[in-house]
Amino acid sequence: MCLKDLKLLEEQFGLHFKNRELLREALTHDSYLNENPSLLLASNERFEFLGDAVLGFIFAEKLFVDFPEFAEGKLTRFRSLLVRDATLARLADSIGLGDFLLLGRGEESSGGRGKPTNLAAAMEALVAAIYLEKGMEVARDFALTVFKAEIAEIIRSKIAIDYKSRLMHYTQAKYQQTPGYRVVDATGPAHDRHFTVEALLDDEVLEEGSGNSKKEAETAAARLALEKLTSLHGDVPLLD
Repeated sequence: MCLKDLKLLEEQFGLHFKNRELLREALTHDSYLNENPSLLLASNERFEFLGDAVLGFIFAEKLFVDFPEFAEGKLTRFRSLLVRDATLARLADSIGLGDFLLLGRGEESSGGRGKPTNLAAAMEALVAAIYLEKGMEVARDFALTVFKAEIAEIIRSKIAIDYKSRLMHYTQAKYQQTPGYRVVDATGPAHDRHFTVEALLDDEVLEEGSGNSKKEAETAAARLALEKLTSLHGDVPLLD
């Protein structure tokens, strides 16, 4: 990797490093140092450690501010989904981060640029380098931009699961029954469908919800049904 390569990476994200050695070290795999022991470089393992902590804080703050109704347990679970290796590796691959890694010949020949462990480490290390060079605000902007779609998808999918599971737990505890769902309407072309679903309890309609997929419509119906039942009984469902 040459300085031109690093400049391309900087241009890709609109960043300019005064100390480009930070960026170089963040992208240096230990296999490269093993084959080049005379170089005055360290591997990106220390940067990986710092980047993990920086990302953890950024996402903890984001979730804490955006979702004041979430208790500690749920905040922790959502954050763990964002900082797990699979997520980091997938996003690192999507931005081509593997192309900028300094790898030893053996690691290179074994497909090291595409290995999830290398990609996840590189993502954390890059965040650390940005933090050290530019500070928390720029690191936050970078992370929230790169992870924007991932954050939205995790929140959407997990909330969908939670509303339905919470309604099920509530009705089983209160009525010893499990709710069901029934599609009552589906309109629109295949690429833009709109569904209406009823949430049922012992064949009685609790509430009706709609969405652009059956899952979204079921979630909406479950949420409304839960609100209706807890209001009826004066209960407050906990968002644990």
